Order: sequence, then structure tokens, then C-alpha cells
Amino acid sequence: MTYKIYTLGCKVNEYESEVMKDILNNNGYYESSEPDICIINTCTVTNQADSKSRKLIRNVKKNYPSALIIAVGCMIQNKRETLEELDIDIALGNKDKSKIIDYIKEYKGKHIEQFYNIDQMEFEDMTLNNFDLTRAYIKIQDGCDNYCAYCIIPYVRGHVRCKKKDIVIKEATTLIKNGHKEIVLTGIHTGNYHDGEYDFANLLNDLTKVEGLERLRISSIEATELNDRVLEVIKNNKVLTNHMHIPLQAGSDTILNLMNRKYNTKEFKEKIKEIRTIRPQMSITTDVIVGFPGETPELFEETINTIKEIGFTKIHVFPYSKREGTKAATMKNQIDGNVKKERVKRLLQLSKELEKDYMKKYVNTKIEFIPEVYKDGYLIGHTENYLLIKAKGNEELLHNTVTIKTKEIDYPYLISEVLEKLTI
Repeated sequence: MTYKIYTLGCKVNEYESEVMKDILNNNGYYESSEPDICIINTCTVTNQADSKSRKLIRNVKKNYPSALIIAVGCMIQNKRETLEELDIDIALGNKDKSKIIDYIKEYKGKHIEQFYNIDQMEFEDMTLNNFDLTRAYIKIQDGCDNYCAYCIIPYVRGHVRCKKKDIVIKEATTLIKNGHKEIVLTGIHTGNYHDGEYDFANLLNDLTKVEGLERLRISSIEATELNDRVLEVIKNNKVLTNHMHIPLQAGSDTILNLMNRKYNTKEFKEKIKEIRTIRPQMSITTDVIVGFPGETPELFEETINTIKEIGFTKIHVFPYSKREGTKAATMKNQIDGNVKKERVKRLLQLSKELEKDYMKKYVNTKIEFIPEVYKDGYLIGHTENYLLIKAKGNEELLHNTVTIKTKEIDYPYLISEVLEKLTI
């Protein structure tokens, strides 16, 4: 039988979709543009994500009327009341994606639903055996206990639970032996990883010792989780990349307090300063939510000023989305949609300026990158500090470490010249 997987949302969803793809391939199923089975991995982080998920399900049903339709993930977990109108064949929440074959075999023409109490779910072990990418993700953790006022994720992903350390190390070792250069640690609340008393700093330290690993990247981490022990590992192990994604969410203490974030702007700035002291070349990207209830023009200006002062490399900007069931949904002074759009536009422009400023520092520089894509005679990929490189070269260099000389900015690329191939 043939299948097709559609993925919306975060890196965790992408990882879980890759796991389902891997399982299907290893059980005699084949990916196809004319599928017998369609799997939609949904997202619910915003109202727009809900809308995209529903629309995608309907479009898939329309395009493949005879296919088995399976919908999984956060929107399905969060919006169970919509299942009847969507007419899905198999509906799974945020557990049992690794058992996708069992549900396909069980289906006999009668609708299947499977949901669990998210407060009692254990970590669902998933391991990738897919060796065709440069950058490999390992999901080490699921769930979140922060309960930020705007966020629905703790209610659809459950409490924090983690993959056993031995399984993480084994998965990383296998991926590296099969040609991956870079491992990315991902999860819903990645820095809160633990296996008993064994914590995130322990895991980072052990992973840096895995033979053959060239890059270790953290997909995202909260500033509050960058404790002295984690920073010590980052300081002493160059395998950890010069790129970190640290969500700010707001640059106003008033808004941070309303959001129920666990830091203020002073503490955040001090943490960034500490990171740059031990890693001066560190590229720091972030997330910012605009239009949170109560965000006056003056408070938005505070966010602008904080971002400029910190000097992020790039900003991922999100307009606040009202999520029923969260504290923020009941707050007064909700912000008009047009105001949010203007603030998003302004922050995106600032992000582009900051990104170009960072790129300028690396023009006419000798640097290494790993090509991930070959298109129209060009190798495209990232440096370890996440500069996007475009250089003329041979396809045989894909997924290998290459030395280049950067020439000029052609946003979003740094146009470069291949100097030498380091490893094949």
C-alpha cells in the first residue's frame, strides 16, 4: 500500500512524522503522490493553526476520496468535538503515533478514535532509522509544566516526560554512524530534560563525547534553564554550535508578568551577556509574541527597545492568538487584529535588519558549512552558527563539511565560493 504524510507545526511534529514515515517504510508501505493512506499531523498552537489543520484535512479528503484518512496530533487532541464533522477514519491524539501500523491494520471500515488522559501519559519512545539527511533530530522530551498564560500546549501535550538517557545516546550514536554530521535535540520543553537525577547538562556532556559527532544543536531552550552547569558544557565543548534559540516572547516586564513567564528583562539580558562572554560569536535567535492582551503602544515600544539592546540575530514573530482554556483568553484589553498585523510587520522588518547586520560580520570570511540541498548548480546549507550559505559546487559535496569563502549578501543567503572539501 502507498501513503502520504502532511505535517503542520513544530519540530517535534516534524520528528514524529519522520518516525511514522520510517515505520511505514520498514513495514512494506511506499510513499506516493497517489496514496492509499493519508496521514495529517495537526497543530493547535494558534487559531490559524487549527484552521489550517481543518482545511488540510478537508482538502486531502477531497483530493483522495478513496484513501484512508488518519489525523493525529495536537489539534485532534484539543478539538475532539470537531471530529464528527471532519469525518476522519482514524483519529489519534498525542500518543500512539509509533503504533500507526497497528491502527491501519485494525481499521475495517469503522471509525477509530484513541485518546488518553494527558496528565497520565508516559513518554512514548520513538527512534529514527532514516539516514538520508545531514541534520538529524532526536526528540528527548515531551510535555510542558510552565503554563504560560497564552499557551494551549500543556493541555494537549501533557506534563513533562522524557526519553531514557541510554536510548538518547544509542539513537545519536546510530545516526552518526550512518552519516549524520549534526544532531538537534528537540522537545516541547527541551531544557527541562531529566532521567531521574540525570539532567540536561549531563545529557549534553555525554553527547559531546559520542565519536564522530561534528555538531550538537539545541532546538530551543528557555533562558531559565541555562544554568551554570549547562553553560559550563557549552563553554568547554565546541561540538555545541554557536547558535541558540532562546524565546523572549516579550521585551516588557509588564507583559512578561501577565504572560506568566519565569524571568524579567533584566534577568534575560544578563543571561545573554553571560552566554556571549563564553561564546562571543554566538548567534542568538528568539520568539516574540505581539498583541498580547494589555500590550499598549508604550509597552510594545519597550519590546522593540529590548530587542535592539540584546541584538538578536533573528526574530520569529507571532501575533497573539486567543486560545480558549488558557488564562489569557479571559483577560481584558484584547488587542485589535489590525494593530497586531502592524506590530508583526514592524518586528519582521527589524528582524531582517538584525539578520543582515549579523551576516555583514561574516562577509569575506573563511568558514565551514554543510550543504543540505543542491539546486541549479548551487550548494545550499548552514554554518554551525546558522548562516544560510549558497555556493556553486558539485552535488557530490552534499552532506559533507566544506570550507568556503563568503563573498556578499544576497538575502537570505551569504553567497560564497567553495575553497576545499574537508570530509567525504
